[in-house]
Amino acid sequence: MEDEVDRLVAAWRRERPDLDVEPLEVLSRVSRLARHLDRARRLAFAEHELEPWEFDVLTSLRRAGAPYQLSPGQLLTQTLVTSGTMTNRIDRLAKKGLVERLPDPSDRRGVLVRLTDEGRDRADQALAGLLDQERAILVELSRAQRGELAALLRQLTAPFDNVPG
Repeated sequence: MEDEVDRLVAAWRRERPDLDVEPLEVLSRVSRLARHLDRARRLAFAEHELEPWEFDVLTSLRRAGAPYQLSPGQLLTQTLVTSGTMTNRIDRLAKKGLVERLPDPSDRRGVLVRLTDEGRDRADQALAGLLDQERAILVELSRAQRGELAALLRQLTAPFDNVPG
């Protein structure tokens, strides 16, 4: 089965036979798949009235386990945004009643961000919707193929995820 990347690679091989365009065969597909995944994610989140960034913050708190709370600094680490961006996001989620700020008992100047019941329910429902969308994307692959693909992609992403600082 031929796809758009095959056509793109063939054209580059014809036009620039002096270049090794093999990386395009993998990374152009990863890029195209990322766009499809982004659309699927947005659809799954929109069904639960969430933006992707809202889902990221809510699910970071949800994964923390009961009582579903983290410091703003811990949220920064998990969502890879600046402190100013995180403050704005917490404010917006608090206005929607999805999180609440609580005093940090171990730091008089600090706060903790905790999921509300509504926030936990929305995160859980959006996650279920996302998993349905992702299963649909992966339907053509067997369990063994999915495992192999996950391992190969892990090899590519791990160096980026394990960079100090």
